[in-house]
Amino acid sequence: MSELQGSEGTTQRLPVIEKAPDQRDQSASAAAYGPPPVLDGGAGGGARRFWSARRIPAGIVALLLLLVAGIFLYDIAAVRADRPAMHWRRELARQLAERPLDDTWVLVGAGVAAALGLWLIVLAATPGLRGVLPMSRTHPDVRAGLHRDAAAMVLRDRAMEVAGVQSARVRMRRKKADVRAVSHFRELDDVRADLDVTLTEAITALGLARPPALSVHVARTTRKKG
Repeated sequence: MSELQGSEGTTQRLPVIEKAPDQRDQSASAAAYGPPPVLDGGAGGGARRFWSARRIPAGIVALLLLLVAGIFLYDIAAVRADRPAMHWRRELARQLAERPLDDTWVLVGAGVAAALGLWLIVLAATPGLRGVLPMSRTHPDVRAGLHRDAAAMVLRDRAMEVAGVQSARVRMRRKKADVRAVSHFRELDDVRADLDVTLTEAITALGLARPPALSVHVARTTRKKG
């Protein structure tokens, strides 16, 4: 109502609040609006994986180095104070001086040290966080990621909406989404076709920078004989 009848028979026009041109009507379906704009190159190889903090390996290495450095410093201080060196250090020095380089234990120790160093280099050179899938960037200063478990849960919920699906199990990987469903009625080909369409739309709606390939397997439920 835009007019109000006053007590003296006069009318007064009420102020009208107009919607902004870009304000969405809440009664309209959300499907009527397109996805948010994506930056150029955001949906391709431009989106990189998130880097892990590597707290556990860094903490283990730091603790080991602290213990080794503390033991050596204590032994050096003891020798400077005219006390004999620790037995293990004298034994280690003797073993290193007497054993040849092709000895089994020397090779084993060198292999373990090399493997540990290679492992640390791999951890430092790789991003990690394999469980987080990068999403398409809509702003140059904002990066978003989606956990695999959350993406798998979304696909599973969408799969359960398809008629004929009794149960569904989704395994989300970085490059592939493996969906295995069990149907208790309808033809398997029809269920598989509906799953392909529904899950393809669901993967697109996730907004991932690198949408995974979809693999759908549908099987008939097994009835237990009484």
